[in-house]
Amino acid sequence: MANVGKLLEKKSKELISVSPDTGIRDAIAKMAEKSAGTALVMDGNKLVGIFSERDFIRKVYLKDKCGKQTKVSEIMSTSLTTVAADTTLESCMEMMTEKRIRHLPVMENDRVVAVISIGDIVKFMVQEKEFVIKNLQSYISGPGM
Repeated sequence: MANVGKLLEKKSKELISVSPDTGIRDAIAKMAEKSAGTALVMDGNKLVGIFSERDFIRKVYLKDKCGKQTKVSEIMSTSLTTVAADTTLESCMEMMTEKRIRHLPVMENDRVVAVISIGDIVKFMVQEKEFVIKNLQSYISGPGM
């Protein structure tokens, strides 16, 4: 059974983060620059929240709070679900489905080491299944066929 650590072997561990005092426009610009849907909200080395496109749309845009003075800390999600490298991908998918979230920070010794998305998990699982299918086809065909 594949786990988060196996997925991270093939994924960039680049973290996109902002401080709680970052203005939402600056946070969105940083996310757009990296084509990311979320940014970790870090107070020093401590994860204090996640700011997502969904947070912006639901908590800022729809409530007409688009002023330059609005800070990430005012709208970030603080009820965080995190995982460890040994968490199975199936468990991650269950958590994401149950909590209706698309990103999971990966923690190691109380520090964020990566973020995985539902897209990362699906891509990894499809690649793994294709690998198994290819090997099974080779096995069935046998040598010299």
